[in-house]
Amino acid sequence: MGECRVAEWTVDEVCQWAEGVKLSERVVRQIRAEEIDGKCLLSLNEEDLRAIRTKNSACALTIGDIKKFSLAVRAVQKDNHASPVYLGIVDNHHVLPAFGGSNADVLHLNDIERISPPMSVDGRATSIQPEFFKTMISLGYAFLVTWITSFVMVVVHERVPDMKKWPPLPDIFLDNVPHIPWAFHMCEITGTFLFGIWACVIVVHRHRLVLLRRFFALAGTVFLLRCVTMLITSLSVPGTHLQCTSQDHKVDETNVVTWLDAIHLRIQRAYTIWSGLGMSIQGVRTCGDYMFSGHTVTLTLLNFFITEYTPRHLYFLHTMTWLLNMFGIFFILAAHEHYSIDVFVAFYITSRLFLYYHTLANNQALMSHDSTRTRIWFPMFSYFESSVDGIIPNEFDTMTEVLGKCFWGVVYIKDLCMLTARRIWLAHSDLVEVADDVAKKVKKAPTSTGQNTNEELNNAIVTKKSVGNGNLLLMNNDIGRNGASGEPAISIEEITKSNNSVLEKKDN
Repeated sequence: MGECRVAEWTVDEVCQWAEGVKLSERVVRQIRAEEIDGKCLLSLNEEDLRAIRTKNSACALTIGDIKKFSLAVRAVQKDNHASPVYLGIVDNHHVLPAFGGSNADVLHLNDIERISPPMSVDGRATSIQPEFFKTMISLGYAFLVTWITSFVMVVVHERVPDMKKWPPLPDIFLDNVPHIPWAFHMCEITGTFLFGIWACVIVVHRHRLVLLRRFFALAGTVFLLRCVTMLITSLSVPGTHLQCTSQDHKVDETNVVTWLDAIHLRIQRAYTIWSGLGMSIQGVRTCGDYMFSGHTVTLTLLNFFITEYTPRHLYFLHTMTWLLNMFGIFFILAAHEHYSIDVFVAFYITSRLFLYYHTLANNQALMSHDSTRTRIWFPMFSYFESSVDGIIPNEFDTMTEVLGKCFWGVVYIKDLCMLTARRIWLAHSDLVEVADDVAKKVKKAPTSTGQNTNEELNNAIVTKKSVGNGNLLLMNNDIGRNGASGEPAISIEEITKSNNSVLEKKDN
């Protein structure tokens, strides 16, 4: 009974499969009683399994039987997910034609509905891999976007409209709420408190790398979109209390020699913004970066991630994070640092992207059905979430487990650094010994040409035996070669020239 013909199994073959995967005799008897063949097996869902147990009071299946049967069914469905099959079933989501119908009732190959990917009974992911490399990729993406954002903020500050010529635009909220000078600092303090809560969640959450990967991916995407909206349209300064002029950070072209110098000056100013995290409490003051609010994006992202990845019964924590989010937005408007439309657009875009991302991640049937379109429009999502097949459960480590993982992480990094240093040292020792051997040969045969010397050195490098646990070939293949060209980092000509100069000094 191959996997490719599961849809053709009879009831007896399904019973043989159940016995082969060590299901109980009660399950086998129930399969026979319900007449579950291969097509039925591939279309079973959680509601069907519950109905099997509840429709007949005489059913002897236990909860353990149901759970084991469900996991086995999901495994079979996963193995046969890649092979489209004609299923004559009707479920809550799709209506498919029955066997034996007319040609108009039969779907063509391109229109065949596929079976949903396997999931656990409660929709949780069945296998969650940490995937450290993907997390580092998402971190690098977010890091790059923060630099781009800082540079764009410098550019838009140079383009801020003149306050005398372009007064603040009419705004319902700003026109009716008086300016509160200390409100913007309170907004940033609120955001810092939310970030502290999120950091605690990351420390204790068992799937912290998946959470970080999603956080960096979403934050980078939203702020990259913000760079576009800031750059294409410059809004006037929202409040007369803001002393914003384009000359604050404008590059003086008369003192700049080349355009590279101008870019270098802007990068220096961008570094000031980047190192201060764009926060006024860090001494960063920028103008022109209004559409849309970066502070609102940060507050909303932190709020949504905290409420998503903490247990649902923590009502106090979730209520507090929502209040901090709303109060933070109020403080931004009360400080007259942004227009109301800036805050509204920031909250809407951030919340929608968060919900769209998690809807696709938690319902892999949607992504698998339109996998091509998902890869085109959401390439980063397709890469980061390729191994996640359900909802990430909120499972937490104890403090002992957290400290243990931190300890072994430090030990791993220490061992890795020591091993790398030892390999480099051994490779360097091999190289010095080879150079000394060649130098002795050159001194004994001064008439030999430089080409012969290079050939001897190359032969010596290739035929050099191991010194301790290191080998010169390790350096020549891995450590001592340049990444782009593949050539040795230390050229043969440089070694020969150095050896000849040493011999000349000795002769003199």
